[in-house]
Amino acid sequence: MEILFIIGIAIAILISVVYRLNAPKRKGAKGEYRVARKLRRLQNEEFKVFNDVIISTRYGSSQIDHIVISIYGIFVIETKNYTGWIHGNENSEYWSQTLYKKKRKFRNPIRQNWSHIYALKKVLSDFKQVSYHPIIVFTGDAKLKNINSEIPVIYRHELIRTIKDKNGIPNLSIEQVDIITERIHRISKQKGVTKKEHIRQVKKHALEKKRREKAFVCPWCGGELVARKGEYGKFYGCSNYPRCKYTRK
Repeated sequence: MEILFIIGIAIAILISVVYRLNAPKRKGAKGEYRVARKLRRLQNEEFKVFNDVIISTRYGSSQIDHIVISIYGIFVIETKNYTGWIHGNENSEYWSQTLYKKKRKFRNPIRQNWSHIYALKKVLSDFKQVSYHPIIVFTGDAKLKNINSEIPVIYRHELIRTIKDKNGIPNLSIEQVDIITERIHRISKQKGVTKKEHIRQVKKHALEKKRREKAFVCPWCGGELVARKGEYGKFYGCSNYPRCKYTRK
């Protein structure tokens, strides 16, 4: 009986360890670490790389997985560590994951990333000419299926090539890159919002977002939501388009 009891405890501990290792937060951190390692290949005088930066503005806080600064603009990278098949549309509120015939929804990562870009625009408001390049990177064993997006939604091994493909006409000088780099570095070192406080702010922001949408106010920039008709039917879009690309059904 004692042996069976010990075996039962060992199995329970093993299940607990496996669960913790595969918990969403840990999986997310693992995916971000993999992308951060990949970005080390860019860390030189031409590209400045930041990982896991929390930016606070009067609109709330924004946790950005990765930022790459170069003379060709600022690359804002959102990392997702998923398995199964991933389906999504750039303008949808949610995307879906299919795993063993089961489906679950998760927030549209493109919309998440645009909110990060707006936070960066607030702290870099004196750099009007800078180009922002959003990129969504899936790590793990995810298979991207039926992804409809003009924004790059890619696998980890495609990241470096995707960034270098944007190396066209420079819109920042080396001096400006240094100034922006120093500012982001200073922000990343500030003792401001903690991750727990950020999560609380995200939940509060979600409630505020719903309130604004009901009032037909853009939750991203405060513009008016107006009815429009597109390729996939009717939707509400921000009156400040193309500066703001918020949409809802």
